[in-house]
Amino acid sequence: MAAVQQQQQQQRRDAEAELNLPPGFRFHPTDEELVAHYLCARAAGRRPPVSIIAEVDLYRFDPWDLPERALFGRREWYFFTPRDRKYPNGSRPNRAAGSGYWKATGADKPVEHEGRTAGIKKALVFYHGKPPRGVKTEWIMHEYRLAEAGGARAKKSGAGTLRLDDWVLCRLYNKKNEWEKMQQQKEKEKKAMESEASLSHSHSDTRTPESEIDDDPFPELGSLPAFDDMGAAPAPAGVVLPKEEVEDFGDLGGDDWLAGINLDDLQMPGDAADFYGSMLVSPMAAKMEPDGGFPFF
Repeated sequence: MAAVQQQQQQQRRDAEAELNLPPGFRFHPTDEELVAHYLCARAAGRRPPVSIIAEVDLYRFDPWDLPERALFGRREWYFFTPRDRKYPNGSRPNRAAGSGYWKATGADKPVEHEGRTAGIKKALVFYHGKPPRGVKTEWIMHEYRLAEAGGARAKKSGAGTLRLDDWVLCRLYNKKNEWEKMQQQKEKEKKAMESEASLSHSHSDTRTPESEIDDDPFPELGSLPAFDDMGAAPAPAGVVLPKEEVEDFGDLGGDDWLAGINLDDLQMPGDAADFYGSMLVSPMAAKMEPDGGFPFF
C-alpha cells in the first residue's frame, strides 16, 4: 500500500513538473471556462489549454481516494470521467461509486457561453452505504456535461449500450476540508516517526557491543578463598546459640525450669525490687547456685 502511494505521489510530481506552471499558480476556473475551454475541447478530441485535469473513471472509487489520483489541487480536484447508464435503454446515469453512491441535490443549472447554453451543472453529495439508507458525507461533486438533446446524445453513444457519455467534467471537494486536515495529520505523524527512528538509531550507535563486554564482570572474586576451607570460628560472647546447641547443656535441665514460673511473676509489679527478687529465687536460679553456675541476670 505504501509503495502504491509513493508511486502515485511520484506520478503527480512528474505531472506538475511537465505542466511547467509558474510559482503561485492557482487553478480556479469558472463554470463557463470549464465547459467552454476544457469539456468542449475534450469531447471534440482537441487538446485543452493545459493538461491539468486527470482522466479517471470516477465512479469506481470512493471520493476520499480520488485526490491522490488528481494531477493538481489541494482543496479542489478536477477529473474527466465517462458516465454509464443505469439501464441499457434508459437515460438515467448510474450513480453507484465505490462503497456508496452519489445523490443529486438541487436543480440543474445551465452554463452560458457566448449567449447560448453550452453545458449543464449538477451538484451531487456522496452517501456511504446502499440506498436508501446511506449515510451522508461531506464530499461534494459538481458535474458538468454538454447541453445536448437526449436523443442526440443517445445516438452518439449508441442505443442499447451502457455508455451514456464519453466524457463529463467533475469538480470534487470536501465541504469541511477534512481530507486536507487528514493529510496534514499524516505528515505530522510521519515526521514524528522519522524523528523517533533517527533518535533511536543515534542511541543504538553509542551503545557498547555485547561482544566487547567481558563475560566475567567480577574476576577478582576468583582470588578469594573458598568458604569450605575456612574453619568454624567460635561464636562471640553474648551471642545466643541455636536451639540444638543449647540442648547440649544437659545440666541446665532443658526447658523444665519454665514449669516452675508463676504467671503472676511475669507481670510487672509495682516494686521493681520485688520483681527481680522473685526471679532470683526461681527454680532455675536455685538449680544454678549449688552447681556454681552463673546467675541468669
